[in-house]
Amino acid sequence: MNINKLLKISTLAGQILLESGAETYRVEETIIKICTAFGAHNTESFVIPTGIISTVTYEDNVSTLVVRIKYRGVDLNKIDKINDLSRKLQNSLITLEELDDELKKINNSFQYSFFVNILFSFLITGSFSVLFGGNMHDFLCAGLIGPVIKIVTHVCTYLSINEFFINALSGAITALLAFILVKFNIGHNLDMIIIGSIMLLVPGLTITNAIRDTIAGDILSGLAKAAEAFLIAVSIAAGTGGVLSVLLSNL
Repeated sequence: MNINKLLKISTLAGQILLESGAETYRVEETIIKICTAFGAHNTESFVIPTGIISTVTYEDNVSTLVVRIKYRGVDLNKIDKINDLSRKLQNSLITLEELDDELKKINNSFQYSFFVNILFSFLITGSFSVLFGGNMHDFLCAGLIGPVIKIVTHVCTYLSINEFFINALSGAITALLAFILVKFNIGHNLDMIIIGSIMLLVPGLTITNAIRDTIAGDILSGLAKAAEAFLIAVSIAAGTGGVLSVLLSNL
């Protein structure tokens, strides 16, 4: 058995999961299940939000691989597909080459089209503004700001701009657009429009995973994700608050 190839393929599965927002325990279990399914005698996996360390043992051969995670997002579709693939390994026999091909297809697949992202950015931000007490005017305003934020974050991510700056910039744009829309009497409640719009930036999955990992005993991963969520919240508040303080002080 080629344990180096097995290690690379199983770690690729873990990398896709981690980059798509999966919990630490899920990544570790998937790597171990894949290696075990192909006959590895022992597999150890240590995962943190920024890296994966995996070791596979077969007879007297030991192989270790370290993978650095530089990008983390949210793609539940990829997580679901790899979970299904992992379960499939337990019930049917597929070759390492077939598994590698499947993982590459999953990794290269697109989540949603640009139109779908824009449409649901409009609906999500607008709906949150109403949920927090806004009216239909606020729904429309927050709904218009949502797609703008989505486009800004997409462009900034493509340009490899720091995430802290992306969230601060998005928060600032949100506050500026909300102020302008209220000033021209298109929207009625400035706070509801801003709250609804920035919900698109709130790291809900990161907070959930931080709690889940901490409860499961993965203290290092839990604290790292909690710190990440805190910094994202600070960056959003800095961008939004900074613009609001300037605009409201001039009234």
